[in-house]
Amino acid sequence: MNIAIKENLLAIREALPENVTLVAVSKTKSEAEILEAYTVGQRVFGENKIQEMSKKQETLPQDIEWHMIGHVQRNKVKYMASYVALIHGVDSLKLLQEIDKQAKKNDRIIPCLFQIHIAQESSKFGFNEEELEEMVQSGILDELNNVEIKGVMGMATFTDNMDQVRKEFRLLKAIFDKLLLQLPQLQVVSMGMSGDYPIAIEEGSNMVRIGSSIFGERNYSQ
Repeated sequence: MNIAIKENLLAIREALPENVTLVAVSKTKSEAEILEAYTVGQRVFGENKIQEMSKKQETLPQDIEWHMIGHVQRNKVKYMASYVALIHGVDSLKLLQEIDKQAKKNDRIIPCLFQIHIAQESSKFGFNEEELEEMVQSGILDELNNVEIKGVMGMATFTDNMDQVRKEFRLLKAIFDKLLLQLPQLQVVSMGMSGDYPIAIEEGSNMVRIGSSIFGERNYSQ
């Protein structure tokens, strides 16, 4: 039994405001470790590889909500379309159209978040504000009946400069507020990870993705 996982999780949950959803980032973590978190009531888990997530989904309790938080390749959407609860990283119209197609095949409506590029790093994925506005105004989203846009997601620059991180989170919240005028169904601002989630919450996040502060450092040898 891993007491640290339970203690970490309970401490984080106690500190989070009631309106903030905790996504426990379980990528590279074993099924036993996930079950430790499950036993103290955690039901929302985030993975960044579809193959790994699908293997876990098959064997772990069926009331777990699986969130895909990593970069999504279009040819892999079909493997998660039957069960995924939320796709955080929708960074192109082509990907959204593929999710819609696979959702239709599974007779589902799949909730999605627009990933917005807010970081000062070219390695991060996401729409810029202009691309997003153009797509929303084009009316093309009205043709996609099997996806539901629930909000936005963004990752801040990996830096010790917390003023910069705060500025980037503030930008994401401003984009969300602007989008809300055209897409009133939006609810989710997914921003903040282990190193910066308190700032993200101060700047308007209502969904945080926390891994190492719960499970310890990632194990990439698995």
